[in-house]
Formats: sequence, C-alpha cells, structure tokens
Amino acid sequence: MSHPAPIPTRTARFALPALAFALLLSACAPLESILYEPPQTTQTWLTTQPYFEFKLGAQNIYLMQPSTTFFVYLLGLLAIALGLHFLSKRTNQRSRMWWGIAMLLWGLGALLAGTSYEAFSYAIKCAGRPACIWTSWWEILYLLSTVWSFDALVLAAAFSTPNGLLRRIMLVYGLLNALAYTIFLLAGSLLPVKAWISFEMLILWAVPGILLCFGVSAQRFTKTRHALDRNLMGTWLWLGLTTGAYFLYYLSGLTGWLWERGLWFSENDVLHIFLIVWMLYIWRAVAPQVQDAN
Repeated sequence: MSHPAPIPTRTARFALPALAFALLLSACAPLESILYEPPQTTQTWLTTQPYFEFKLGAQNIYLMQPSTTFFVYLLGLLAIALGLHFLSKRTNQRSRMWWGIAMLLWGLGALLAGTSYEAFSYAIKCAGRPACIWTSWWEILYLLSTVWSFDALVLAAAFSTPNGLLRRIMLVYGLLNALAYTIFLLAGSLLPVKAWISFEMLILWAVPGILLCFGVSAQRFTKTRHALDRNLMGTWLWLGLTTGAYFLYYLSGLTGWLWERGLWFSENDVLHIFLIVWMLYIWRAVAPQVQDAN
C-alpha cells in the first residue's frame, strides 16, 4: 500500500504562510479593546506579581515573574533542542520529521508565551496605557503555533501507524484541525472575541487529537506489545496529567495564597515544570524508537 505523502506536504506548504498571515493580521487586530477584569493599571500590575527592575540606558525595564520566566524559557529552548535532535536524526523517516516540526513549533510558542504572559508583560500590556490590555499579538501567535504543534504530533503519530485507512484519517484530521483553528483564531482576534483567543479554547482544540493518538497507541499496544506504543501511551497520558495538574492548581487559589506570603509559584510554573519533564521523557523514551510503520 502506498503512503499518502501529499497530505503532509500540503500541510508544510500552508504552515509558514498561515503563521505569517496570522502575525500580520493579529498585529493590526483590535485586541487593545479587551481589558483585564477587574481593571489593571501600571501600578496594580507591579503590586500583584514579582518583578526585577533594571535600567537600560535611561529606560527602566521591568522583568516580570523572574522564576516563571526562567521555567518557560527553559521549556522553549529544550523543545527547540529536541526538535533539532529529531530532525538531525530523521533518516528519511516522516514520523521523525513531524516530531521535529512539532517540537520546534512548541518551543517557539513557549518563548512567545513567556515573553508576553511573563517576562515583558508590563511593557507589552501596560506601559503607557491608562489600563492594561488582556492579550497581545505575541499571545495570538503562541496559541496558533501551539495548536499547530499538537496537530504536527498527530501527523507524526500517523506515520507510525501501519493501518492505511487510520493513517489517512489522522493525516486529514491534523491538516483540517490546523487550518480550522487558524481561521477560528484569526476571527477571534479581529472581532475580537475573548473566549475564542483564550488558553482554555486552545485546550479544547488540542484534546481531540491527543485522545485520537492515545487511542491508536493503546489499541496497537494491546495487540503488539511494542515498546514504542507503550512509550507513546505514556507521552499522551502525561499531557493529560499535566493539563489536570494545571487546572487543579489554578482552581485551588494557591498562587494568591503563596504570593501573600512572599513566595511566587503559579499554575504556570506547574504547567512548565510538568512539560519540561514531558520533554525529557520524549527525548529519552520516545525519540530513540520513533520510526515509520510499513
């Protein structure tokens, strides 16, 4: 049976133009009309989270949430290194190529998120404004690259699937989900609609693909007992555990309770630390075994 190569080829052709188009439109989008609720000012922004202040020439620079910034940038650089590792050892394996693309997109998203949500959030969202804005084009591009990363993982898993029909279903799903989310996100940015450009909406778009990957890996493992399928199951399960830990910590209110006592450890730190462990697991347990299925 021949491999359905044209589908991922078309995906690659659409990816960079879509990202560039999203960046262009998002930069011009009326995102500044979405303000924080309750309202935040430059003064309240600096009193509700830790920061490090330093001078660059005559300019005061505020580096927000230094510890969280460290973790998210570490995650981004680790993901990029993992992506380059996959690509450098792809040996004409399309599954390894898409794992590499997924990790590069993930790393790019983490660096964008860390810049706008944490490190330079004051400069991007508050400085020179009467009220701080809720989001920015940095975050729009983060959302887009992250969902593209999830969909690239679906494509990677598809090429490790020997079932021709199931492979085609996964490839078509990964492509259509990426394109549909791009349109959806741009619409949410241009209208704008806050719920459509939220992290929670990102999770809703990513979950079906991860469930599909887990189901395929679990079904194959029950039949073959292959180590790759077992380790892939661990990969998808850890993502689910990470998401659960993030929302559990967020709902617990521990961030505010700890900050009142001088210790900053937020739900984002939980997310980033879990994902760093996830990256190390992929590097050690998945990367050596990933290969295309005949």
